[in-house]
Amino acid sequence: MTTPAHPSTYRDEFMQRALALSAQALDTPGTEPFGAVVVKDGRIVGEGFNHSVAHWDPTSHGETEAIRDACRRLQTVDLSGAELYSSCEPCALCVAAMHIAGIGRLYYAASLAQSGEAFEGVPASARHPIDVDVLRSEAGAPLQSRLMRAEQHADTAAVEILRRWAAARRSRGLEEKVAAAPVGRAQ
Repeated sequence: MTTPAHPSTYRDEFMQRALALSAQALDTPGTEPFGAVVVKDGRIVGEGFNHSVAHWDPTSHGETEAIRDACRRLQTVDLSGAELYSSCEPCALCVAAMHIAGIGRLYYAASLAQSGEAFEGVPASARHPIDVDVLRSEAGAPLQSRLMRAEQHADTAAVEILRRWAAARRSRGLEEKVAAAPVGRAQ
């Protein structure tokens, strides 16, 4: 038997917290039963559950809310080394947010197929449904192949703003590097 390159650090108490957050939707209007926690260095640093309808925010999924909470608490947008525990397998939106934030490992309870089965027959008026297969396909498709129409306009002005922002960060980064260098050492 071979040892995995990155052995699991799964801890059931974190999954139980994600499930408890999910269960809050049973009694909280405008929410859906998707809860998540972000864990870093063996402790919960962010929690969230789906408030899409309550907050009028279609991105307010359990995972994105937990990531937002962790980033605010830790005052960073870099959650490298963190793990995410979710009551359900994340959709493509949440997976993208996890990658952007640097989440290194995911643990989930129900699969997308299991949640789809559980929600079968629930009318669209009772929840904010997502076609996870379409979302996956669209998220990974080249712009020209997506179902959503897209047109590019004002790219010259946008690129100029991007270049000015990047130039300011480059010079600021160089100034900080020079200021931090030990005296007498050339850069």
